[in-house]
Amino acid sequence: MNRRIQAGVFLVVAALAGLAGFYFNLGGLISPAAEGAAQRLMSTSLPDLSGKPQTLAQWRGKVLVVNFWATWCAPCREEIPALMKVQVKYASNGVKIVGIALDNVDKVRDYAKELRIDYVLLIGGVETLSMAKDLGNRTEVLPFTVVLDRAGKVAHAHAGTLTEASLGAVLVPLLSR
Repeated sequence: MNRRIQAGVFLVVAALAGLAGFYFNLGGLISPAAEGAAQRLMSTSLPDLSGKPQTLAQWRGKVLVVNFWATWCAPCREEIPALMKVQVKYASNGVKIVGIALDNVDKVRDYAKELRIDYVLLIGGVETLSMAKDLGNRTEVLPFTVVLDRAGKVAHAHAGTLTEASLGAVLVPLLSR
């Protein structure tokens, strides 16, 4: 292949990668709607498994990994062990995992007990799903994870299952900030 064709192919691939990064918020380009949704999420009161209202604002100053999930969602269930490992691995560095279940509290409570989920679980509703959409979950899929930096700003959004390694790659740069 001659150099002009190679250069052309490289430019096309780079352009497509840039567009993909923009579309999936991988390039750090976060919409104003996402920033507003992050502020709403931080101040919204959601019940924990015992029914006690909680706000994410109580963890301001930590890097928050907020995972939207449901017990009926197979990929969500696959992702939970990775989230538990990340919680253990990075907790001493100021990382907090918060799962927001879009599900029935009794089902979530039973499932959390069965798996021994060791991170915070809150129960969300329709308004929470709307915030997830504003945070970048345009297709409204589960699982959906948003990472908020220590100031409560969106640092990363991901639709679909995350692995321990992929989440760690997002978190490590945020820990030094």
